[in-house]
Amino acid sequence: MNAALSADLLERTHDFPCTFTFKVIGKVDNGFSARVIAAIREALHAEADPPFRVREAAGGRHISVTVEPLVQTAEQVLAVYRRIALIAGLVLVF
Repeated sequence: MNAALSADLLERTHDFPCTFTFKVIGKVDNGFSARVIAAIREALHAEADPPFRVREAAGGRHISVTVEPLVQTAEQVLAVYRRIALIAGLVLVF
């Protein structure tokens, strides 16, 4: 799916501006959760950390970071996904 189609789908299913939930799973090493928060702040040009929760998996190898920033547009959501994709140790994002 290309970016235009993705933006169109986001606009049809969300009323922007809105709080958008990003769930990011990665390896527990080298400050993964801090890198996720920093990446989202960078993509949104935010001055402060958005609301987030961190949860470690039972085995201790992975960590889940749920971030709920206020986004203004579908393009901002796509920018966040593109930026998260660059994070070292990323396993899954949804």
